[in-house]
Amino acid sequence: MSKTNNTNEVETEVAISRVESGKKYSTVIVKAGTTLLTRGGERLNLQVMSNLVEQIAELRKQGIKVIIVTSGAVAAGRHILGITNTTAEVPFRQVLAAAGQGRLMQAYEQLFDWHQIPVAQALLSRKDLIERLGYLNIRNTLLSLLELDVVPIINENDVVAVDELVGDAFGDNDNLSAMVANLVDADLLVMLGQVEGLFTADPNIDSQAKLISTVEKLDNRITGMAGGSWGNTGQGGMSTKLEAAQLATACGVDVVIASGLLPDTLIRLSKGQRTGTFFPATASKMESRKRWMLSGLSTKGQIVVDNGAVEVVWNENRSLLPAGVTDVRGEFERGDIVAILDDSNKQFAVGITNYKSADLEKIKGHRSKNIESLIGHEFGEEVVHKNNMVKTSANYLPKNIEEERQK
Repeated sequence: MSKTNNTNEVETEVAISRVESGKKYSTVIVKAGTTLLTRGGERLNLQVMSNLVEQIAELRKQGIKVIIVTSGAVAAGRHILGITNTTAEVPFRQVLAAAGQGRLMQAYEQLFDWHQIPVAQALLSRKDLIERLGYLNIRNTLLSLLELDVVPIINENDVVAVDELVGDAFGDNDNLSAMVANLVDADLLVMLGQVEGLFTADPNIDSQAKLISTVEKLDNRITGMAGGSWGNTGQGGMSTKLEAAQLATACGVDVVIASGLLPDTLIRLSKGQRTGTFFPATASKMESRKRWMLSGLSTKGQIVVDNGAVEVVWNENRSLLPAGVTDVRGEFERGDIVAILDDSNKQFAVGITNYKSADLEKIKGHRSKNIESLIGHEFGEEVVHKNNMVKTSANYLPKNIEEERQK
């Protein structure tokens, strides 16, 4: 056992040294579970929430953008309605969530207001993230809020979505937080609870259980160490946190499971210091985005662009604007994946289009400032944003470079 722990400590030192040697987190997702926000009780614990908000305010002073994925609506609803019944029946818990969501947001708003930080509520369901149009709309909204220095506060829409309430799929928002991390290209996901991290056994039962500092690979040995949910207020447990960690790290996001009861967990992490259990990303963001965009989602059409657009997209890694589009092939809707071709019909990228084919026919070749006057609405100045685009061939050469080499 001690040998394993020593190895983990060495691995953590290596991981932390990577952070200290130049890796800086710019966008962080903070997931706060019910057992943390209530401290295992029946109502929201404002002292715990205040500590969390103070740390997030400090992160923002460092230039770090933060999104909160929060639980706690059901617990807040139980307190408001004076109900101590802990039944797991979904309709009853939906009623509690509906009653408590407003109180939960009110608490966050008041606490952030002390720091003069605006917040915005976003209630999501599983379908919102799976369906491509919803994915694109949510991503654009969250990124816009971050640009405006607003802290988005996300929760599962329990009134219409039952997955989180029955402990399936999202698991007390753990998996939702991982999806949000991938959605906005976050650098770090921090899942905060009452426990310090992943232990070799349940620390509530086994006094000999030891904290695992770093998990390089989530295999059966590691997942076997996770127990189920404990207490009556939350639906998640360590097993759902490990599921979320596996999803997030595969998408290029570092993950930490740590205690939210400590006064400086987020501050220490922002400085590259050790706390909790660290799960380093197992893939780069570009690799994960490429896998997502090319994994079985067939292209719905093609966009042909001129040499100037090839230059800015391929060489300068910038977004595709309507001025560079010369032809639109096939029928597709906003949010579909399209192939991007040069004027020699060579495909060099795929991306998620902000405009359907009928609208793109009208705005192609025009400047972005004229989009609304041409079609009556606007979904952004880009046809395909650079963050929603991946290059499909490492061997592709723009036409001017290819001609130069042939001379």
